[in-house]
Amino acid sequence: MTEKTLNTRSFSVNKAARLTGDEGASRLVPNWVRNWRTPEVLLRLVSPIVLLLLWELASELGLIPQRIIAAPSQIGGTLWAMIISGELGKHLWVSLQRALLGLSIGVSIGVVAALITGLSKRGEVILDSPMQMLRTIPSLALVPLFILWFGIGEFTKIALIVTGTTFPVYLNLFAGIRNIDPKLIEAANTLGLSRRELIWHVILPGSLPSFFVGLRYSLGISWLALVFVEQINTTAGIGYLASDARDFMRTDVIVICLLIYSVLGLLIDGLIRTLERFALAWRPSFVRN
Repeated sequence: MTEKTLNTRSFSVNKAARLTGDEGASRLVPNWVRNWRTPEVLLRLVSPIVLLLLWELASELGLIPQRIIAAPSQIGGTLWAMIISGELGKHLWVSLQRALLGLSIGVSIGVVAALITGLSKRGEVILDSPMQMLRTIPSLALVPLFILWFGIGEFTKIALIVTGTTFPVYLNLFAGIRNIDPKLIEAANTLGLSRRELIWHVILPGSLPSFFVGLRYSLGISWLALVFVEQINTTAGIGYLASDARDFMRTDVIVICLLIYSVLGLLIDGLIRTLERFALAWRPSFVRN
């Protein structure tokens, strides 16, 4: 037997032994460990956690002065103290009342106006032009006039939120009503549906996706408007809290207010998207897991 043949057999024996050892070791490891896959949520948290650690380190080393922005540990301590004292809850409740009241009124006006103009040619001629003119006026430009009309109380703040949240719903719902597939209208007429049944069973369900798009836009605008209106002669609210913290150079409180705005906006948007999924369960989707 040649030396080459002996080396080949020796390599095969060693390889088989290693494979046998690996298989034996793998049997000792539970299946859930072998099949473990890191959840995507945890992977998404890696970069924010690293960023926070770098931020904290830079603050501790003095690379980021406190007057520029407070350290994450200080922000967390301030947030906990505000929660325990009840201060944050009081201001948060006031802001939620303002935002949701203004949003609900604005959405209601937008829906009614869109139904009038979308379902009636005469209604479009009468109402659409004034709505388009008002839409082009910036909400902030109305502040001096609203203050002269209504003073600087709560009514002015709610009215400014209403003017900002009405038009996204109006425009999207109007477009949704007018863009209904003509084949659906033709099929409904063939089945003998009355105009009321056509509106209730075909047009309104078909325009719901556009309505939810407008609702989400209005939600974002309501938070933007809230930031501004809560700095007009207010004594409570997240905006007032941020404005007061600015005067005392409390960057930790300002960051907390910004976080609250973003988290609340995300939560309410998630709620609307959940309602959309239930309301539009009949709609086919091309998205797959």
